[in-house]
Amino acid sequence: MSTMSEFLVNIQIEWPHGILEDEVHRLSVEERTMAADLAQKGHLVRMWRVPGRRENWGLWRAENATQLHEILSALPVWPFMSVKVQELAVHPVDPS
Repeated sequence: MSTMSEFLVNIQIEWPHGILEDEVHRLSVEERTMAADLAQKGHLVRMWRVPGRRENWGLWRAENATQLHEILSALPVWPFMSVKVQELAVHPVDPS
């Protein structure tokens, strides 16, 4: 695999008014399954929940912004997501 770029991704989810709880549950299960697969493939590195909100921050890896878009837009909850992406660069004092 070629060198992967890192991206800090903020995702906010807003379910539409009137969506059935069963549909939310089904999509959430599909989302978690896909996230586990993306983590295994090295795309989803870390994920943090924002307390009290339907929001998270994640550290993602992809070959480029186009591949990241393809990954994110394939997520089951994509139609209900508001996404902000910041590409990250190496810092000379990074302790890793």
